Formats: sequence, structure tokens, C-alpha cells
Amino acid sequence: MDITWYGQNCFKITERGRLTIITDPFSEHIGLAIPKLKADVVTLSQNHPDYNNLEAVKGYEHVLTGAGEYEIGGVFIYGIPLHYVGESVVQNVGYVFKYDDISVVHLGNLSHVPDQSTLESIGEVHVALVPVGGGNALKASAATEVISLLEPSYIVPMHYGLSGLNDHLEPVEKFLKEMGLSKAQEEDMLRVTGTLPEQPQVIVLRPQA
Repeated sequence: MDITWYGQNCFKITERGRLTIITDPFSEHIGLAIPKLKADVVTLSQNHPDYNNLEAVKGYEHVLTGAGEYEIGGVFIYGIPLHYVGESVVQNVGYVFKYDDISVVHLGNLSHVPDQSTLESIGEVHVALVPVGGGNALKASAATEVISLLEPSYIVPMHYGLSGLNDHLEPVEKFLKEMGLSKAQEEDMLRVTGTLPEQPQVIVLRPQA
């Protein structure tokens, strides 16, 4: 499985000969250049221009916008309600993607630490795509708490400050410090195989144009 990041919450998740998924495609008003995207399935965590620019994606046959269980092309996808309930309800849907034995969770704009029943519905996680930069999502300290509860093999931060981004988000270095890391392992793409690391690894993906 290959995971590529384009900035903000937008990833491509694919495996050779299998389904290609794009998450949360953004619009140009956030300040980042819109990449050329192609997918079979698009998942949207929120109905907001920062995360629902379907015009940026070509070739898709399915758009998932809410909670539920789906099987598409032999891949199981679970939409998990991760809404924040405070003075008002902030809608947010996370998605679990299961390609055979590998499970990836995309937490969308999660802004709170989920309760036990929600964590149980997410289930076993091998790769966690986690917002870490604050704004309307998790700050670094809360992100580390969520990670400790999910116990993934790979942690990929998203939704943090980038050059050109109009949102004022905290830099990824603050999250790395919370995780006790002085230096990031940077990659253009995360390739996940059946052999997982014995200790959790934080992988900072370089946003692809």
C-alpha cells in the first residue's frame, strides 16, 4: 500500500491493482496549489470547501460523505462519526480503510479525544493519519493522546502549518516535540507492507504537487 500526502487533509491511498482513494480534496482558497488527482473513491470528512473540492478529482465513481459500512472493489471502508458536541455540533467523519490485513484510519478534522466506544468502533489501526496543528482540529498535545489510545504502527501527521497555507496552524515540529522526537523521518510517500515496525514510527510526508 502507498500513501501520498498533498497538504491539509488530502491523501491518496492506493495499492497496485486495487482501489485508489482520495481523502478531503481541498480548494485553492486555502493557499496551496491544487494537485492533479485521480481516484475510484473520494471520502469527505466535512462539507466544507477546505475538504470537499470534488472538481479537483477525476475518474471517481463513489463519493462517501457519512457514517456507514462500505465494500468497494474488495476494500472495506468504515465511516466513523467523530462529531464534536459542545455549544454547537461540529460535523466530522473519520474513515477506516481496510486493504486485506492493513488498516488505515483518516481522522478528518478530529478536535477532541474520542470516548472508549468510539475507539472500539475504529478498531485495530496500522496507520493513523492524524491532525496535529490545531485550528479547528487537534492540537499537538491532544493528538499525542489520541495516538496513545489507537496504538498504530505508523503515525502520519496532517493539518499543520505549511508555507503558503492561509490557515494559521501550528508547525509539525511542535507535534514532534510532544512525541519526544528531535528529528522527523521525512518521506515523499509511505509504503506499507505486511512487515510492520515493532515500535510506532512517525512519518512526516512531504506534500506532493
